[in-house]
Amino acid sequence: MMDMSWEFVLRIFVAAILGGVIGLEREYRAKEAGFRTHFLVALGSALFMIVSAYGFEDVVSLPGHRLDVSRVAAQVVSGIGFIGAGTIIFHKSENAVRGLTTAAGVWVVAAIGLACGGGMYVLAIAATILVLAGLEAFNYFLHKFDKHRVDKG
Repeated sequence: MMDMSWEFVLRIFVAAILGGVIGLEREYRAKEAGFRTHFLVALGSALFMIVSAYGFEDVVSLPGHRLDVSRVAAQVVSGIGFIGAGTIIFHKSENAVRGLTTAAGVWVVAAIGLACGGGMYVLAIAATILVLAGLEAFNYFLHKFDKHRVDKG
């Protein structure tokens, strides 16, 4: 079990780092949720996944008991919506909604944490790269669009 404990530590460590990297991008852009939020969501999601999959082995070994490890992961997915909703703000004066990208970022960071908790490092790293690429591409095109709109206005 000691070897597996170090594997679990590695899983939450990788999740925290990947979530933190996305959080740094959000922090740099001065968004509603930054490094600490993304770091903690990824770490917590990984920990929930590990506890769900391995924390009840004593119960599973008892006759007549069945365990569905996906139940905790499913609750992370729905529960993270509560945190994400806190980042979404409607500005009446501007008639605009702000924070949707950050909320989606928190949601995907939870998924990355779950993937790390499940030991799927390559998938989690690929998702992190795609998230960062998507955020940067969005930012690039947004600046191009704004520049184009200003030039015409």
